[in-house]
Amino acid sequence: MSIAAAMSLAVPAVADAAPAPAKPKVDQRTLDSLGAFAPAIIGSVATKGPDGKINSQLLDQAKGLAAAPGLPPQTKAIWQSVIDFLGEPGRAALVREQKAAERKPGDPEIPKGPGAPKIQEFLYPTIGFGCMPGNGSPNGGNSLGRALLTAGPQQAPAPGPKRGEAGYVYTSLGTGPAINNPNRKLWATWLNIDNGRSGQVQLKRNPKINATDGPGTFTGIAKTGKGRVISTIYGDVTTKNKGKINTCGIVPTIGIGII
Repeated sequence: MSIAAAMSLAVPAVADAAPAPAKPKVDQRTLDSLGAFAPAIIGSVATKGPDGKINSQLLDQAKGLAAAPGLPPQTKAIWQSVIDFLGEPGRAALVREQKAAERKPGDPEIPKGPGAPKIQEFLYPTIGFGCMPGNGSPNGGNSLGRALLTAGPQQAPAPGPKRGEAGYVYTSLGTGPAINNPNRKLWATWLNIDNGRSGQVQLKRNPKINATDGPGTFTGIAKTGKGRVISTIYGDVTTKNKGKINTCGIVPTIGIGII
């Protein structure tokens, strides 16, 4: 309920963050489809049917929304990730792990080896509308956003979550370094479905991660306790691009992690 309430507030907040006409505009169809459906995704995870599967009507509804005419290609790709998760959660998790291992240009640098952080990717990458204005990007200046969670105890994201804590990382790919904006914030809201705890944490610029050259990376640590944690990241991202400060809204994204 806590996360669903946050999601209902997140959609108009992002829509209000639409850039001026000279800049890329927020695609309201993306917000309407994904933003409105997010609480249903969360509810489906928390209350599966007696057979342990997600309601088939919800899956059909997701497929219907994904097939709506006129959706941008980025939005269709996100919807496919949602459908994969609702239909085959195990397969979707495997696909996310495979994609995480395939580093692309502009992706955040994740250390490898024995001391590498153990990360849990969110269900789907998201879109930051107008996060890269004036860069000649073929997607109209929209940035791909990637979110992940780490379970303590470990060192990432610095200074690292302790036992029973979750570390959140959101990266706005292709942008400059992160800037803390007291008026336009980025949030992670979470619910531990095993111990009943819930809460919210602001994600901020981390001076130890991509702080000089970018991409804009925001982190936060939440005292969730042990258990299965459902999270959503939503709000606004502020970065410094080519000497100019730019603030943009993101489409909410959802993650499921084990702490």
